[in-house]
Amino acid sequence: MLPPTVKSITDAKIVAIGGGHGLGRMLSALSALGENVTGIVTTTDNGGSTGRIRACQGGIAWGDTRNCINQLITEPSVGSMIFEYRFRGTGELNGHNLGNLMLKALDNLSVRPLEAINLIRDMLQVKTHIVPMTEHPADLTAMTLNGDIICGETSVDELADMPQRLYIEPAVPATKEAVVAIQQADVILLGPGSFLTSVMPPLLLKEIEQALKKCQARIVFVTNLDKEKGPAGMMSLPQMLTWCERSMGGRQIDTVLTDARCEELDEKYNQHITSLASSNHQWRHDREKLKQAIHRIVMAG
Repeated sequence: MLPPTVKSITDAKIVAIGGGHGLGRMLSALSALGENVTGIVTTTDNGGSTGRIRACQGGIAWGDTRNCINQLITEPSVGSMIFEYRFRGTGELNGHNLGNLMLKALDNLSVRPLEAINLIRDMLQVKTHIVPMTEHPADLTAMTLNGDIICGETSVDELADMPQRLYIEPAVPATKEAVVAIQQADVILLGPGSFLTSVMPPLLLKEIEQALKKCQARIVFVTNLDKEKGPAGMMSLPQMLTWCERSMGGRQIDTVLTDARCEELDEKYNQHITSLASSNHQWRHDREKLKQAIHRIVMAG
């Protein structure tokens, strides 16, 4: 049950956990709730522009954070155009996103990566809190069924089979603001997004695992609308929930937000079934439909 202090959706403290595209979609759907929403962002990407920056400069991955901020920009401006600009050509800058470079530059000028994010949020007038899962560089690592160790998100995505287990290497601490947000949350949303490389990484941090295990919030798993490519596409919904719960110290997920009933799902899960797809892209969640569904779940008590 929700705390008695939550009389309306604007009273609820909501935490959403995941990676760039899916988490950004969720945060933009809830953007009207402003500072009552916190996005905890995966920081282990090692591909594309963000991977190249990590390779030469070190630090956390900025791409998912940039994607979330991009989707939260409500008023186009010169600042937002600069932040979203991507270089083209044949030189070293080709493919780099200026937003990634800006975040890395501000990170170098700041004491903490979170300070860099907050500076960009202030500049672009983004009210929603954006918190990296950790402020220390680390990679997603998988152990295959044969016992081989595969390091890096891009390599995990290319696995031919489901991994035996995932972990973060090295074992870095979670950002303290992420832990506090979970402790204070009324509702916690897992997904949508790439299951193994976006949703799972934050859950693999010890402090986040413990915070989720002990939290009083209702935990909601939001399904994707289409089957993923790669090893995550081989997983059933019950398997995904089991992986999440194992990484939350056994804490059960309360509600599954989905567009179609899963007959193989245990009755202990409340399935909230509703249309979620965008009218022009059936694989993409519609922001308004997402917002309405989350509102109904929050106020269901």
